[in-house]
Amino acid sequence: MYELTVHAEFCAAHAITIADTLEPTHGHNWRITLTITGPTLDQDGLLCDFHAVKAALASVLAPFHNTDLNTTPPFDSLNPTAEHVAQHIAQATQLTLANTLPPGAAVSACRVTEAPGCAATYSPPPALSANPPLLTNTHTETNRPQP
Repeated sequence: MYELTVHAEFCAAHAITIADTLEPTHGHNWRITLTITGPTLDQDGLLCDFHAVKAALASVLAPFHNTDLNTTPPFDSLNPTAEHVAQHIAQATQLTLANTLPPGAAVSACRVTEAPGCAATYSPPPALSANPPLLTNTHTETNRPQP
């Protein structure tokens, strides 16, 4: 298997609910590490063009830059935890790259770092990587079939 990894960053505020208590709104420089995995290379020796992956990731992140995530879909109706942010970015980037990635290649992980030493990683199940269900509620993980 081959892996391609890109990094990006955006600035946004959020306030998450923990045990039915809303914490104060605060900001982060969210650092994103997105990994694409695939079994083969193309005729040029590439899993996928870095520029295509960076452009797709930038388009997914653009609505969040300099916003309050709590007022920005899908987090206007979903607790904007780092875990949910990572899952959304992974799934949305996979959909954005659907016509770009070669057969068998998919987003395999999205790591979101809120602050130094504080990161959450979402890795879609392999069977769902190429065609992920959309993130719609806080119980997505428990409703997914196991590979």
